[in-house]
Amino acid sequence: QVLASLAEEGGRGRRYLAQHELFDQVPSLGADLCVPDYTALGEGKLQSINAYLGPAGTTTPFHHDPHHNLLAQVIGAKYVRLVRPEHSESLYPFQSGPTTNSSQVDADAPDHERFPSYAGAPFSDVLLQPGDVLYIPPKHWHYVKALSQSFSVSFWWR
Repeated sequence: QVLASLAEEGGRGRRYLAQHELFDQVPSLGADLCVPDYTALGEGKLQSINAYLGPAGTTTPFHHDPHHNLLAQVIGAKYVRLVRPEHSESLYPFQSGPTTNSSQVDADAPDHERFPSYAGAPFSDVLLQPGDVLYIPPKHWHYVKALSQSFSVSFWWR
């Protein structure tokens, strides 16, 4: 029903449920989830399971996270651009405050005059389809854009 209402709305208002602990709030929704075995690697401590639900065109700006991440695509398609941590300076991270893990660069419309090094940053592009799972290592920069109505689940662990 939620996806249908987003489709009827045509993305107006860009309602986007992002990095939300939906399965903690509504445990019955998690009955169909299977925590991937890969989350037992490293220290094997699951940190959180987050939901991302929204219409085509919703984005998560370039940022990096402190934990291992498996991003599982359940419904729809998403485009992901990845940049390795050694190229952080090319993404012009914010220098202070709570967003130092976020880039000042708008990946959809980069301002090459303000951020000239961004154009030379090596990257990898990934297209996630239903059933695909992408591993994003800690501190790796990623930008995500929904190409259609989309539902994804991320599994963070240490």
